[in-house]
Amino acid sequence: MLIAQITDSHFCPPGQLANGRVDTARHMQRCVEALMALSPRPDLVIFTGDLTDAGTPEAYGALRELLAPLKLPLYVIPGNHDRREALRAAFADHAYLPETGYLNYIVESRPVRLIGLDTLVEGAPSGALTPTHLAFLEAALTQGGDTPTLIFMHHPPFATGLHHIDKTGCAGAREMAAIVARHANVVRVCAGHQHRAIFTGWAGTVASVAPGLAHQLLLDLTPDRHPDDMFMFEPPAFHLHLWHPETGLVTHQAMIDNFEGPYPFVG
Repeated sequence: MLIAQITDSHFCPPGQLANGRVDTARHMQRCVEALMALSPRPDLVIFTGDLTDAGTPEAYGALRELLAPLKLPLYVIPGNHDRREALRAAFADHAYLPETGYLNYIVESRPVRLIGLDTLVEGAPSGALTPTHLAFLEAALTQGGDTPTLIFMHHPPFATGLHHIDKTGCAGAREMAAIVARHANVVRVCAGHQHRAIFTGWAGTVASVAPGLAHQLLLDLTPDRHPDDMFMFEPPAFHLHLWHPETGLVTHQAMIDNFEGPYPFVG
């Protein structure tokens, strides 16, 4: 099973620039083209939040138009730049999304089971896992038995060392870790929000963050430094998670760009 994870497009309708500088519509189009050019193609795509920059119906409508050529199953979860009800309305044809309440859900009938967690706190940059989320997660993992399970969410449930963005972390992460540690079937926790590729051992499994689709956050690991969020035009990318029963989940980072090659490797 091959899973593509895309995140943090901060999509603005064509003609608008995120942060006055980033042509996110162009980057989204390039991402769709890159996904459709993959061989083999992914079995599905998960979008771990900040689909849009402003969360408006106009933005979601324009995003759906750019996503239309993506002939792959798509699963979405909101980030802090999204708006829950506008996202729900824009993706009303996605039957896995609950009709009311948080956008937490389970995707069954695949070699890897998927659990989406909605960490959005409306109007705030940080995220949260409420008792409702945690009860949902506990029940979902228990019901899954030994089936390999991937949890995806927007806010990472761990500190990354990027202090300027860690301050907008996820409340309830410690309680989530206790739940995950009790369930050996969790093969990965996949997040976004940080606009960088990050991996760590966490709660007895592996947790990761996928890079942004348009721009990356400044890599600044200076202890106790909390500068304003700054971004860089480092290459956009996404993660490809390859599942095989013998090896588990192996992740590759795919850059969204045109590079010279391939050439024969000699040596």
